Amino acid sequence: MKKILITSTLFLFIISCSKKSDDNPLENNAVDNVESSVSNSLKSTRSKGNMVLEIYSELVKNDKNLQSLEQKIEDLNKETNIVISEYESVINKSNTYYNHAEHLTRSITDSLMKKEIEREIKFSSEKYDLKTQKIKDLIIKINQNKSIIENQHTIFKIKKTLPEIEKYQNAHPLKMDSLNNFINKQNQLLNELKNLK
Repeated sequence: MKKILITSTLFLFIISCSKKSDDNPLENNAVDNVESSVSNSLKSTRSKGNMVLEIYSELVKNDKNLQSLEQKIEDLNKETNIVISEYESVINKSNTYYNHAEHLTRSITDSLMKKEIEREIKFSSEKYDLKTQKIKDLIIKINQNKSIIENQHTIFKIKKTLPEIEKYQNAHPLKMDSLNNFINKQNQLLNELKNLK
């Protein structure tokens, strides 16, 4: 019982000493005095969403050029959707019509009449496909460009925020002193425990 009490007391004493240590690398650090445009974002994004997007959002708040860029991208995306949807709506309605017409032909019992109307539907559908092929190609190109713009935008966000995380890292130099000191205290306790009889 005495051994357990002595061991517990020693352990608690060492733990309490280590908590009072002044060389903790995460307290009283230079970052407390360093203010970057995104320091609050870096402090608050531990368990939130994507840190790159959080930091970039903070940068945008303080930069008129970035605000303008983001507005252009947002406007272009809205306009892209509006432009494409107008064309796709007409093309999709036409395609729906041909599908419904083909479906209705299944109910025709006269085989000659059925074949004749199927030929007419097919001819009209193929003619429309030829007529709209260039438009479909342009829509594909617009969607490809949209994807390229999104990729470049993502790359830009990462490149713009990399210096901010590096500032944060430089303001938070992780020194080994407190870890080494703590290991030494653990070793002292371990030695005392081994020597107890």
